[in-house]
Amino acid sequence: MKLYHSGSSPFVRKVMVLLHEAGALDRVELVPAMGTPLNPGTMPVDRNPLGKIPALERDDGGVIYDSRVITRYLDAELKAGLYPQDARLWDTLTLEATADGMTDAAVLIRYEYHVRPEASRSPDWAEGQWHKIDRALSAVEDRWMGHLSGPLDMGQIALACALGYLDFRMADRDWRKGRPALTAWAAGITDRPAMRRTIPVAT
Repeated sequence: MKLYHSGSSPFVRKVMVLLHEAGALDRVELVPAMGTPLNPGTMPVDRNPLGKIPALERDDGGVIYDSRVITRYLDAELKAGLYPQDARLWDTLTLEATADGMTDAAVLIRYEYHVRPEASRSPDWAEGQWHKIDRALSAVEDRWMGHLSGPLDMGQIALACALGYLDFRMADRDWRKGRPALTAWAAGITDRPAMRRTIPVAT
């Protein structure tokens, strides 16, 4: 299999953490890919018409994309056990969707200030994206800590990658303020070898 990959992408990181947790790095060839909506660069637009990563080329030549599709596929292929097979699955998927939505909003803020021409930037729009993140963080602090104390799953991994991206790109926002339980949980999961080995790097 081939994984179109960037070391700074939080969505790629989700896939990489799964591969580390499953002990399956040797099953995937990493293909570097970089670009933006304004300049696709080396993004695999011939493999994913949306020009986004991660994209996974399977051994049969088929390509799947969107990190949630890839992680479900790899979890099944590798029998990683990161998607529960009982009613807890729905909480896992909801938490993963919440974390991915936070990451989407954070990436949009990043693009607003670092890709969009200065004359076209909208601070109000960017703040609207931050409000989504802030609400989601508070919801996790208030309602999800019980789930986070359970067995590791992809919802937790997605959340850890989202928080890592906030630290990587938006440390000045101080997402930890007023969220002691989530802060403590993040400190613990960040110490997992799979998380330490996938710390994002600037590209």
